[in-house]
Amino acid sequence: MTRNVIVTGGAGYIGSHACKALREAGYVPVTFDNLSTGWEDAVKFGPFERGDLLDRVRLDEVFAAYRPVAVMHFAAFSQVGESMKDPGRYWRNNVIGSLTLIEAAVAAGCMNFVFSSTCATFGDQDNVVLDEESVQMPINSYGASKRAIEDILENFEQAYGLNSVIFRYFNVAGGDPEAEVGEFHQPETHLIPLMLDAIAGKRDALTIFGTDYDTPDGTCIRDYVHVCDLVDAHVLGLKWLEDGKGSRMFNLGTGKGFSVREVIDHSRSVTNRDVPYVEGDRRAGDCTKLVSGSERAVTELGWRPERSNLVQMIGDAWRWHQSGHYDK
Repeated sequence: MTRNVIVTGGAGYIGSHACKALREAGYVPVTFDNLSTGWEDAVKFGPFERGDLLDRVRLDEVFAAYRPVAVMHFAAFSQVGESMKDPGRYWRNNVIGSLTLIEAAVAAGCMNFVFSSTCATFGDQDNVVLDEESVQMPINSYGASKRAIEDILENFEQAYGLNSVIFRYFNVAGGDPEAEVGEFHQPETHLIPLMLDAIAGKRDALTIFGTDYDTPDGTCIRDYVHVCDLVDAHVLGLKWLEDGKGSRMFNLGTGKGFSVREVIDHSRSVTNRDVPYVEGDRRAGDCTKLVSGSERAVTELGWRPERSNLVQMIGDAWRWHQSGHYDK
């Protein structure tokens, strides 16, 4: 029996890796994407249906055509700075789009929903290890929009029996070890691809924002999870729902994180190239240390984030950067 899964944002960085993991787990990933930030060349592991989350008619067509066993929802705008400058864009796309998707899923009788949320729902709780019981106090429109979607899912469970697994995490890094898909944004804002672009000469230098933080090397610390570990958790979450275990929330992280200088130092050992960088001032709003634990995911899902070390994350990302990008 074919088990189709609607993957919103399946043409994006995390979504395309999720599609590969789903196919390897025996599902048929059906990418639903408007290509506003994704790449059609990344859709390699199942059917592609172009459409927008705000288009209920198009969503109904796709649900009717594929009769999916579940939805895996990645599609969202995710730039914190932009969300503060243009909150309406984020609330419209992320919240109204997700609400439209959730209503379409329930109407089609698709009652298993895996949602990619964010640790931005917790706000800037500096220098603590966040878990699922940590207080949520988002400080930007991006985090607030994701928190609102979590509330919508809870309401739809109470009203209609929609089951959901929600994942919260910080930074995602690395790429498919076989380099079939990888990380590519325009513009790029993430540390590791920016660093690799500097190594490859595609930008003059990487900027380190702040070197006087209260950390061992003076640079801020962030939690990084390998994208393949991350999507493995999403597949485990889908199986959790299919096993009838009900709705659940999971944080995904290493519990310790890595500093900017640690990332740079490991990059030298992986690529055998120096990283051109300049030191800049702190950015407003940046915290010293943001990390998340994952004890619940490890204990209950059996999740094993074995790839989430700097050598593998940088090595897999570097392999992708050398193989080429979608816009060629």
